[in-house]
Amino acid sequence: MARIYVKRVKQAIAGVVVGILLFTAISCRVSATNEEFFGRTVPPERNILRYVNGGEPESIDPAISSGQQEARIYMALFEGLVEYDPKSLDAIPGIAESWDVNNDSSEFVFHLRKNARWSNGEPINAHDFVYSIRRSLTPEVQSRSAGLAYPIRYAEAFNAGAMFVRDPASNQFLLNKDFAGDKLAAEALSQKPLGTNEREYESTAADPTADRETPFHQFMHSPDRLVLPGAEKARTKLLESNPKLQSAVAGKELVRVRAEDVGIEAVGDYRVRISLSESVPYFTELVAHQIFRLVPRKVIEKYGARWTDAANIVTSGAFKLKSWEPYSEVVVERNRMYWDAASVGLDEIHFYTSADHPTTMNLYKVGSADAVVNHSVPNAWLDVVRPKKDYMDAAEAAITYILINVTQPPMNDLRVRRAFNMSIDKINYSKAKKITKPLSAFTPEGIFVGYPQPKGEGFDPGAARKLLAEAGYPVTQKPDGTFQCENFPAAEVRFAFATHSSSKALAEFMQAQWKQNLGITVMLSNMESKTYMAARSKLDYKGFALGIWGADYMDPTTFLNIFRSRGGDNGSGWWDQKYVDLLEEANHTIDAQKRYALLAKAEKHMLDAQPVIPIETPAVNWVKKPYVKGLYPNPQSLFAWKFVYIERDAAKWDYGTPSLTD
Repeated sequence: MARIYVKRVKQAIAGVVVGILLFTAISCRVSATNEEFFGRTVPPERNILRYVNGGEPESIDPAISSGQQEARIYMALFEGLVEYDPKSLDAIPGIAESWDVNNDSSEFVFHLRKNARWSNGEPINAHDFVYSIRRSLTPEVQSRSAGLAYPIRYAEAFNAGAMFVRDPASNQFLLNKDFAGDKLAAEALSQKPLGTNEREYESTAADPTADRETPFHQFMHSPDRLVLPGAEKARTKLLESNPKLQSAVAGKELVRVRAEDVGIEAVGDYRVRISLSESVPYFTELVAHQIFRLVPRKVIEKYGARWTDAANIVTSGAFKLKSWEPYSEVVVERNRMYWDAASVGLDEIHFYTSADHPTTMNLYKVGSADAVVNHSVPNAWLDVVRPKKDYMDAAEAAITYILINVTQPPMNDLRVRRAFNMSIDKINYSKAKKITKPLSAFTPEGIFVGYPQPKGEGFDPGAARKLLAEAGYPVTQKPDGTFQCENFPAAEVRFAFATHSSSKALAEFMQAQWKQNLGITVMLSNMESKTYMAARSKLDYKGFALGIWGADYMDPTTFLNIFRSRGGDNGSGWWDQKYVDLLEEANHTIDAQKRYALLAKAEKHMLDAQPVIPIETPAVNWVKKPYVKGLYPNPQSLFAWKFVYIERDAAKWDYGTPSLTD
C-alpha cells in the first residue's frame, strides 16, 4: 500500500508540474480580496500532515547533516535530552524531565524519565545518550555539526584526533596550565562543580550507582591536560615554534584522546552529567540540536550504514520511519512506544521533496500539501499571497551569505575578496526581494537584543575596482561605459549553489553585479543539494559557494561558531587562532554584556578577513492551511511535530499568523 500511495503522490506532483504555467498565471491574477486563503482549504480525512520540506534529505542519520530539511525530519524521528519549545525555541523537557546547572553554566546534570522507550519497546537509559553524543564526535562519522559539541570537555580534541602527552616515568599527563602562559584556558571553568542549587543525588536500590562523585567526575574537575595536534606535520610545526613545549614533550608518550575522555557521563541509569570546558549559558537550548539526539547503538552496530533503512531503523522520537522514496517523500508514522504518545496529534507526516517554489506553491494551492517549507512563496507571487490569512509573517534568525574558498588563487588575496563584496548593491537586492534586510555582518539583524553587531564594508564599486588594481587586476572602462578586467583569471572562479529556484535567482543577481561593476563574468555551477553540501564541506569548489544558515539556538555563537573549527560547515578554508581565542574568552565571561562585546569583536575580526560575503537577513515566508494547528512561524523554522494536529472545526482555525507570545 505504501508504494501504491507513493506512486499516486508522484502522479499528482507530475500533474501539478504540467499545469504550472497555467496555475501561475491564474494565481498571480487573483485579487487579494477574492479569497480569504490561498487555495483549497479542506482538511484531510485522516490525521496526516503533508509538508513540502525542500530538497532531498542527505541522510536520516542525525549525526551527519546540518541542513534544515534534514533537521525537521530528525525532530520527528529522534528525541534528545530536551526539545525545542514550538514557539520560543527555548529548551523544554524531552527524554530528560528536568536538569540542574551549576553556578557558572559549565556543568549540567539531566534527569531522565523512566518511561522512555525506543520504537521497538526497549527502555532508554543514560548510557544511550553517552553513546549517541560520543558517536557524533567520532572523526570517522564526519559530522558537520560536531563543532556544536565542542564546549564539552575534550570533545574538540577527540573529534580532531588530538593527543595527550604522558610521562612514562611518572605515568602523569602534562598539563595545559604549565604551557598556556597568559591564555585563559590555564584554569578551566569546569573545575567548579555543581553548586548548592543542585539536587542531592541519592543512591537507591533501583539505582545504586547514582552517586554524585565518581572517578570520571574527579577527572573532569582536574586541571586541563595538554592537548597536541594529532597530525604529525601540525604537531611538529607547533613544537618548533615553542622551545619550552618542545623540550617538555621530548621523550614523552603521545596518547590519543578517546571517546571515553569526552565530558559526558552516565551517573547510574537515569542521569546524564555533562562537563564543559567553558561557561555556556545557552547549553540547554543547544542540546536540542540534532547532534545530541538519541540513536540506537544495537541497530547501528548490527546494520552499519544501512541502519537508517525503513526495515532496520529504531527511533526515539514521537514518530518512526514508514518509508523513504528518494526524491519524492519521506513518510513517518506515529510511534506507539513514545513516552508521550497520548499527546501526539498526527498519525503520519509526509515530507515531500520539492526544490522548485512554483511547484511547491501550486501543490499547496490545489490542496495537495498542507504546509510548505520556509521561503517557498516566489517573489513574483508575494503581492497576491502575502495578504492571505494563511501566510506566515514573522522574524527569522537566519542569514544568507556567500562563502569564499580562501585557499585557492585569486581568492586567497584579501583585496580580491573585499572587491567582490564591495561591488554588490545589497540594498537594492533586498528591496527587490521585498521581505529581507541587507546585511554586512554575519549575525542577523534585530534578533539578539543588546548585541553590538559590527558592520562590514558597504557598496562601493569605485573602491572595489581600486582594490582589484592593487591586487594586479586593473579594471578599465570601455567607451560604452562598461568595465572590463582582462587579466583576471575568471576560469579559476565559479559560483556554486544547490539546485533551487531562489538560489539560482540570487546567483544570477550576483553574477550581474560583478559583471557590471568589475567587468568580470563569474560562471555559475549548480548541483543537487546533498552533492553540493558535501562538496562545499570539502572545499571542492572554486571561488564562491552559497550559504544559508538558520540559528541552531538563540545566541550569536550559533553563527560565529561556524568558523571556530576548520571543517564541518566552515566551508571557506579560513581559520584564525585569534578569532577562536576571542570566542573562548567570551565564553569564559559570565557578565552578559561584556560577553556580547567580546563576541562582537570576534565577529569584526572575521569580517575584516572576508572569508564570506554577507548578503541578507530574511524573514519567514511560507504558508500553511488554517486547519493545521500547533505549527508556528518560529525564528528557526524547526517544529516539534508532536504538538501539530489537524483541526476540523473551522471556528478554531488560524485566521492569520498564530501568535508566538500567547
